[in-house]
Amino acid sequence: MTALLSAVTFVPMLGGLALVFVPRRRAGLLKTAALLIALLVFALSLPLYFGFDGDSADFQFEEQRVWMPTLGVSYHVGIDGISLLLVLLTTFLTPLALASAWHAIEDRLKEFVITVLVLETGMLGVFVSLDLFLFYVFWEAMLIPMYFIIGVWGGANRVYAAVKFVLYTLAGSLLMLVAILALYYRHGAATGAYTFDLVTLARWVVAPGLAQDLMFLAFALAFAIKVPLFPFHTWLPDAHVEAPTAGSVILAGVLLKMGTYGFLRFCLPLFPDASLAFGPFVVALAVVGIVYGAWVSTVQADVKKLVAYSSVSHLGFVMLGIFTLTQQGLVGGVIQMVNHGLSTGALFLMVGMIYERRHTRLIADFGGLWKVVPAFSALFLIVVLSSLGLPGLNGFVGEFLILVGAFGVSPWLAAVATTGVIFAAVYLLWMYQRVIFGEITHEENRALPDLSPREWAMLVPVVVFIVWIGVYPMTFTGKTEATLEALIAQVQSKSAVPRVSLAERGRGAPESGHPPSAAVWRTPLP
Repeated sequence: MTALLSAVTFVPMLGGLALVFVPRRRAGLLKTAALLIALLVFALSLPLYFGFDGDSADFQFEEQRVWMPTLGVSYHVGIDGISLLLVLLTTFLTPLALASAWHAIEDRLKEFVITVLVLETGMLGVFVSLDLFLFYVFWEAMLIPMYFIIGVWGGANRVYAAVKFVLYTLAGSLLMLVAILALYYRHGAATGAYTFDLVTLARWVVAPGLAQDLMFLAFALAFAIKVPLFPFHTWLPDAHVEAPTAGSVILAGVLLKMGTYGFLRFCLPLFPDASLAFGPFVVALAVVGIVYGAWVSTVQADVKKLVAYSSVSHLGFVMLGIFTLTQQGLVGGVIQMVNHGLSTGALFLMVGMIYERRHTRLIADFGGLWKVVPAFSALFLIVVLSSLGLPGLNGFVGEFLILVGAFGVSPWLAAVATTGVIFAAVYLLWMYQRVIFGEITHEENRALPDLSPREWAMLVPVVVFIVWIGVYPMTFTGKTEATLEALIAQVQSKSAVPRVSLAERGRGAPESGHPPSAAVWRTPLP
């Protein structure tokens, strides 16, 4: 079990390299082999869940080996309650992405499946790295395959969208690299130990002031672009619309979560004072993003662009939950990352299915589909209701916990954020009504085939998890609570000036006093 995490991380890349030797003309073998490799990785990741101790806040399945000792670089990987669910989400969505391309990708198929498998290794590496140098290698490495997925197999404006995606991400990444080096040298100067090890660096506090603020802002910009947090979101609609279905599923389901994960893994524990100081500003941007993303989604004529802008709104909820620094808000934020990956990933899958049949994504080109494709329409309704947060489905759980935490911090901001749930119902149900109900106004829609066995196999597992999390979320939230409770206590204890929780401050508590004990955060979850 000691090498399980490394196996999960690197098997996709090794499998992709093995496919280099498969002849290009064997398209069926390439598709099948790539899908089987991705399914094997998912099977390998399941012991991580079943062997994970949810009562422990420590990193588990840890592996550490000397890599470049003179520079203080090590191969150090491990998972906690935050990264566990994101690793599982990645290994779950990758086979679905490959299956979605079964008929959609025919040109350069060999290169496509290899690229997706290499991308999976890059994404997993980001979530398991506990060394800042190793993390940065994976962070930059996963840009390359995503660039090719958009730029080679995307739509008409694919090159523009791919270049825009890379330039935005690189702008933030290079500043983050500067901050990583600054943290490395400041820790070495203060302690005599030059290291990139995250666990070691997290035990040491950068002196509060300008240096910590600048390092926080450098990390935060890289992660805000990736989220994408308003106003750093403008690359997202282009990337989503031009990417093939598989690229959109991976982009929405996994890549956007790297930004929110970065705030949890790096910004909060490494820069506690700056996180608390800039927290209200981030919360305000998150609330603006929630409302803005919903409003812009409402006026979209393209279904795929509507779903793309909805991600700005949904990820705003995640950022709001993270910076409440309450247990409810943080647990809600983490589970909402998973929920968004499932619901929005399924929406992109279904948009891709209907696009394969009609070669259009314009809402006006549809109507009356319930009479023609009832199975598709029924599953589409479940996914839409999940995305808008219907009680009993997964989206409600995360949004409810986030809003509970937010109301303790700022009732007014929480009230504004709650309108995002209403607007989500508006743009999603209005879109569904125009696409599925009414009369058939285009003759091309009368002979559309319903779901194929392959498409059933793709959608049913997603729907199962949508209902499972909605009905019994403790299966997943229980794995995160100890980690997030420890994170809150760590931020509070490492801040330079003793202070009360943000929630207590929002209720008018005094600005001084000792940090609350961890027991304060043990509010029972619904």
